[in-house]
Amino acid sequence: MEEVATSGREVEELRAAVARFLERTVIPAEPREGAHGIDEDLRRELQQAARNAGVFAPHVPREFGGRAINHRAQAVVFEEAGRSLLGPVAINAAAPDEGNILLLDRVASDEQRERYLRPLATGQVRSCFAMTEPAPGAGSDPAALRTTARRAGSDWIIDGRKWYTTGAHGATFAIVMARTSPLEGRRGATMFLVDTDTPGWELVRRVESLDVGFAGGHAEVDIAGCRVPADAVLGEVDRGFDYAQVRLEPARLTHCMRWLGLARRAQQIAIQHAAARELFGEQLASLGLAQQLLADSEIDLEASRGLIHRAASLLDAEEDARQATSIAKVFVAEATYRVVDRAVQLCGSLGVSEDLPLGRYLREVRPFRIYDGPSETHRWAIARRAVRRATRT
Repeated sequence: MEEVATSGREVEELRAAVARFLERTVIPAEPREGAHGIDEDLRRELQQAARNAGVFAPHVPREFGGRAINHRAQAVVFEEAGRSLLGPVAINAAAPDEGNILLLDRVASDEQRERYLRPLATGQVRSCFAMTEPAPGAGSDPAALRTTARRAGSDWIIDGRKWYTTGAHGATFAIVMARTSPLEGRRGATMFLVDTDTPGWELVRRVESLDVGFAGGHAEVDIAGCRVPADAVLGEVDRGFDYAQVRLEPARLTHCMRWLGLARRAQQIAIQHAAARELFGEQLASLGLAQQLLADSEIDLEASRGLIHRAASLLDAEEDARQATSIAKVFVAEATYRVVDRAVQLCGSLGVSEDLPLGRYLREVRPFRIYDGPSETHRWAIARRAVRRATRT
């Protein structure tokens, strides 16, 4: 993707336009959200409204109508869109589609770009990314991948089982990770583009989860004798783990951007409540313990934003951003939960009621400490890199 270094003024104008779009269109539509995220009718309605407002898919390649904004600009825009659970979907910047758009733009062939990337980037279809498997398969350790693909003439036959595949319900196609050779460790895997109406691809069940904000929810998928043609290979055979890094580093950072927006909204709700609520003859916001909660959340928000922007700058400069994105992922995942949790505490019984969205937010942000690499796995990697750097001779 040819990412555009947008000026500060242009980024601010785009952020302001997204903010207006959320206030006028997206937030009023929140009561219409279903039990498993946004449904197709509402998704299409909001995405058309985003096109009309000039804020649709600013991150996608210009050949598909986007602006190809770089990661630093995305940090500003995606945070603003993330103030509503519907916001990222409305501007076509929600997971897993946003990460799949990036991956396809960098790896797909010309034919694959037209067949898969164009309809995805323009919002005509949804997709999913099928890598995680039931234990003892791939999860925190991708090298445990058990799904296999074997050659059958010029075709490939894929067998395996995928778990917690976000967005699989309603997805038109999947990017499937499968082992294609016996190479050890994080080698010998290949990515395949699989149409979800292909025989052998079966949605087993919807996985009930704490979070319900992703379009289509999460699913368990059985892949049995799923035959795909040679041109279903995304990139090169046996290079799937390399391509996963192309997707995962920026994708975990864009998750941080979106969740930061939701945490910011939770803080706004808490501040408004604390300013209006009177307790013990005083305004809640004037009480020291309440001020500490608000102050700690302000610190978490600012620190999260700083880490996100630093990692985004490294990605834009095409420098090694693995350490920076891991640090940002761990800190932001835990900080956003703290911010939302403090907001619930400040709002008391109102905070845990359904009269405010804070309880919903708490459920939505909690899984982020697990997906895209749990905090413990990232801490392990962060420490290993730090030791290697310090002991390098």
